[in-house]
Amino acid sequence: MRDTILTLTVNPAVDRIVSVDRLVFEDRAYILSTSFAAGGRGINAARVLKSFGAKTLAITTVGGDPGKQFEEELRQDGFPVEFVKIRNNIRMNLTISDRQGLSVKLNEQGPSLSESEWTNIRKAVEKHLPNATWLMLCGSLPPGVPDDFYAKLIKRAAKQNVKTFLDTDGNALLHGIEAEPNLVTPNQSEAERLLNRALITRSHSIEAARRIKAMGARKVVLSLGSRGVMAANEDGVIEVIPPRIDAVCPIGAGDAMGAAFVWARAKGQTFEDSARWGVAAGTASAKLPGIQLANFEQSKEIYPQTQVHQIV
Repeated sequence: MRDTILTLTVNPAVDRIVSVDRLVFEDRAYILSTSFAAGGRGINAARVLKSFGAKTLAITTVGGDPGKQFEEELRQDGFPVEFVKIRNNIRMNLTISDRQGLSVKLNEQGPSLSESEWTNIRKAVEKHLPNATWLMLCGSLPPGVPDDFYAKLIKRAAKQNVKTFLDTDGNALLHGIEAEPNLVTPNQSEAERLLNRALITRSHSIEAARRIKAMGARKVVLSLGSRGVMAANEDGVIEVIPPRIDAVCPIGAGDAMGAAFVWARAKGQTFEDSARWGVAAGTASAKLPGIQLANFEQSKEIYPQTQVHQIV
């Protein structure tokens, strides 16, 4: 029986999360607390899916001493994980956030992977496709992994009637879109790099969602942070606007949005309702301190406060 949502994180990290009193350019900040967490877009997505009651399996890489710490942190999350061993250390990333909601995220590029290592990752995904409803391809590709790695997985998944979700950047995003994923969710910065233009006005965002869909993606959810999303499908474009909130830390909100959207689609909800659930989960996550992700109840509270506008 197909009932599992797979998440793939090729380039995971141990996230060091530092909370400070205030972030001000060329001035000191005082550290209030420090914590560590297993990080990566697909790992975050799996956390949200588990909290929403979905059956999920996270596939990720692990290597070196940071990998051991990553495994320890991940055990606390309680969802199944398949680790693909690699030779080099996985990333150690740093996130700094203050009480006003400002954040700085410093990410390492990631370890270089050999052909045999990224082949093992592909095989791990393919092994689980027969039991999957969705495959979520999340995050950056580390050095050594071909730019079309996600694109090839999208095509393999399609042959087995598994829907695909793509959340990445750069050339991996460009090649992935050309493989016609079921859903792609770039944020504003990723979309600007993809289209090589600034998205300043609302009309720019509407046109961007349409252009990305025309490039190959079957559905597009363009994340605009506190302004919500522009979402394009075969029927046109909708805008989903979140309620006004006091954002504490927006990092990870996009991961929550994507996971909630896929959860809703897997349950048979409409494109519009799925976009609303995505915005609700992202908004609820932004209200939480550090890199915390909203659960189902927190997202459910926000859901009715979202507004949907059909773009003519």
